[in-house]
Amino acid sequence: MLHPILDRVREIGGVVFTGGDYNLNLIGIRAAPERAQSNRFDDSIHAIYKERGQWVDRWWRATTDPGTYWLRHPMNSAGCAALVADRQYRSCWRLGKHRGKYLALVQRGCSDVAVHRDDNADDRVDYLPDNIQIGNFGINLHRATTRSGGSVRVDRWSAGCQVIAEPGGFASLIRLCQKQTAGDRFSYTLLTEW
Repeated sequence: MLHPILDRVREIGGVVFTGGDYNLNLIGIRAAPERAQSNRFDDSIHAIYKERGQWVDRWWRATTDPGTYWLRHPMNSAGCAALVADRQYRSCWRLGKHRGKYLALVQRGCSDVAVHRDDNADDRVDYLPDNIQIGNFGINLHRATTRSGGSVRVDRWSAGCQVIAEPGGFASLIRLCQKQTAGDRFSYTLLTEW
């Protein structure tokens, strides 16, 4: 019997990695629109995998949305990036340095992703079917602050990346990634809370 989150991955047409220990299923869950709070770490990122043949679900408080700073001041003239949900991005990340500073999951040299481009400079992401771009935009999975206890506000921590709020939780995720035996690329599924 699969974990309910893995059932949902299959429902959207994604692949679930079941073979061997530490074959990571990395899954973000974006807060449902009616529950989402702008500029808050109100999402979660899960690593679901087998350890000694038993399923384990580790998860961390995160954001899958950009912070309000970048929504108001996008780096790209087309608008701020927000990863498209209810899709699986196969082999989109590998271990590498985020902005050349610390080990994270980076998109450099990996598969393309789909992002919404929000260009109206307000405090909320517009998830519209006609504002999607596909490409390699440097959408990484990294941490927010190094401060113990993490961050409460997203602000500048995400310009479109998937960001774990607390540094200790992020370090735990990276240790799991270093244990993965199924290759050096990581797939990611982003789901909307259901």
